[in-house]
Amino acid sequence: MVCETTKEKSPLLPDRLTQGDFFVCDIFDAAPKGDMASMAHPIFSISTKPDRRIRRYENGKNFIEITPSVKGLATVHDRDILIFCISQIMAALNTDQKVSQKVRFKAFDMLTATNRPTGGESYERLKEALERLSGTRITTNITTGDIETFDGFGLIDRFRIVRETREGRMQEIEISLSDWVFNAIQHREVLTLNRNYFRLRKPMERRLYELARKHCGQQKQWRVSLAVLQNKCGSSSTAKEFKRLVLNIIKQDEEHNHLPDYSIRFDGEKVVFRNRGTMNKQANDHISAIMLDTETFQQAKDAAPGWDVYFLEDEWRTWIMNKRLDLPKNPDKAFIGFCKKWYAKNGRA
Repeated sequence: MVCETTKEKSPLLPDRLTQGDFFVCDIFDAAPKGDMASMAHPIFSISTKPDRRIRRYENGKNFIEITPSVKGLATVHDRDILIFCISQIMAALNTDQKVSQKVRFKAFDMLTATNRPTGGESYERLKEALERLSGTRITTNITTGDIETFDGFGLIDRFRIVRETREGRMQEIEISLSDWVFNAIQHREVLTLNRNYFRLRKPMERRLYELARKHCGQQKQWRVSLAVLQNKCGSSSTAKEFKRLVLNIIKQDEEHNHLPDYSIRFDGEKVVFRNRGTMNKQANDHISAIMLDTETFQQAKDAAPGWDVYFLEDEWRTWIMNKRLDLPKNPDKAFIGFCKKWYAKNGRA
């Protein structure tokens, strides 16, 4: 009986949000969102130990170099702080509120919204995460919005603990986001994440979900080789060890279907992410039911050169939902038409 219970136990963390807290319920109205630039590139460490490697990635003329501080590279779990800030700013932008690069929030709210415990150790870990985010430096020429950045900057420019209780526990935090992150927010270069992202235990699971959300999006599936996947994850493991780790996650997903929105399998040659068709299900079933062909995304790239087609896909779906339009008879053709009009209006990204 004990063995059966262990086998059936979900690999997800407990859903602490179900406990509810009516005093912070407004933070749950802000859908979790991540900036696409850091979802596409392995900026955050998936290691459980301090990662002090300098990383450099090149794609044609574009490059990105990430340099950690002596305390190590910011981790995938540290990213929760940025996701929380991005989500709050996007929620404000969507209601035409004035926003700023300086974000002030209660530590308890951030911990609760990202499904973390609120005990004393969690506040200490939050301090350490802020130090790693501030210490991790980036040099890149990747464009966010219409600004091309060549200088170095931190994932956050600075942070300040505004007030602490007599017991030393932080109460409020003030963060100054980097221009890079804030430009991405202002130009809405973000993607909505499933709230169960915060319930994923393993850093690699979170990274795999981010990559599926970025590269698979609303497509039926995305296939990628283990070698490319390892590079996108930023893993320093041997190829053999990386394969073992991925296959272990695949085995758990086969047993529990626990990865949000996408299943993950291995077909003997490549890792295959398949869309579960669950995105935006509660908000609008008929919008999430639209499935685009893989070839459509290549045509979209030709229709809107320089633009991220998955960003345009999100904009298109949001446009349909906000306008309360009926499902297009030919979704692929409709999406291509939207991309052409977008490019005619906005030009190259």
